[in-house]
Amino acid sequence: MSDFKEKLSNKNILVTGGAGFIGSNLCEELLNLGANVTCLDNFSTGLRENLEAIKDNPNFKLIEGDIRNLEDCKTACENQDFVLHEAALGSVPRSINDPITSNDVNVGGFLNMLVAARDANVKRFVYAASSSTYGDSESLPKIEDKIGKPLSPYAITKYVNELYADVFKRTYDFDTIGLRYFNVFGRKQNPNGAYAAVIPKFVMQLMSHESPVINGGGEYSRDFTYIDNVILMNLLALTSDKTESLNEVYNTAFGERTTLNDLVKYLKQYLSDFDPKIADVEIIYGDYRKGDVPHSLASIDKAKNLLNYNPQLSMKDGLKEAVKWYWENLK
Repeated sequence: MSDFKEKLSNKNILVTGGAGFIGSNLCEELLNLGANVTCLDNFSTGLRENLEAIKDNPNFKLIEGDIRNLEDCKTACENQDFVLHEAALGSVPRSINDPITSNDVNVGGFLNMLVAARDANVKRFVYAASSSTYGDSESLPKIEDKIGKPLSPYAITKYVNELYADVFKRTYDFDTIGLRYFNVFGRKQNPNGAYAAVIPKFVMQLMSHESPVINGGGEYSRDFTYIDNVILMNLLALTSDKTESLNEVYNTAFGERTTLNDLVKYLKQYLSDFDPKIADVEIIYGDYRKGDVPHSLASIDKAKNLLNYNPQLSMKDGLKEAVKWYWENLK
């Protein structure tokens, strides 16, 4: 991390969606590295408690604003060296239920941020892309330049982000890097709400001795990726000095896949260390979910070759860390 500290110390970095799960973890790490961090968030899905540990840090600034408002974006981008754009409305089911709002935030808001960052002469714009972009492509592992047709409004919005980023390089010579996140999990991920991610949702249910519901037969698989690996990728994207690494998209994952059945098995095993009764909680199987991709597995060769990415924690190791955090903080 010393190399990151040398490159990022005293730099001004804007994190949009900085009160969210990934954004707040990035804010903390950047402050630890000596950066001056500005968070832009409207708290539609972000949580104030995620900023509790850093809100009084003299190098931290919070702007309550909405990326759908261009003026908010311009205000936030003033005097920034870099932007980490994490703000978005996640969740495939949410986008199916309300495609218009997902598009307004994920496409309109993204374009606002690109324009504001370009006009403020931001040096580099790193943004959260998504593995949902692979759509109906059945090839495994997923390789960045081979994608299929999107399977949800959410997936469309994230693909459009990549297209806009490419156009901004070609048209305005504005440098971006997109990170296609694969099922990120870890500390601070919100377990509540209708669109909670599967790992924190299952953890909370198991801790309450409630039966988790697996959509389908449980053999769908995902490349579950621990938050520390995602932080590492963002730092590498911010600091890479290889010209050929810019204006690309990268899979951000560990490079292994786990079925939902195995995921629940591991969760029960690790949580049972805290409460033996959890081992006996039954699993319920429900219907398949619209828009779900059956299998997801990332090739991380491109990130290794161009960004020197070397993920540190496997899914199992990350899951142990996450389970411990949830038990200590949310039980």
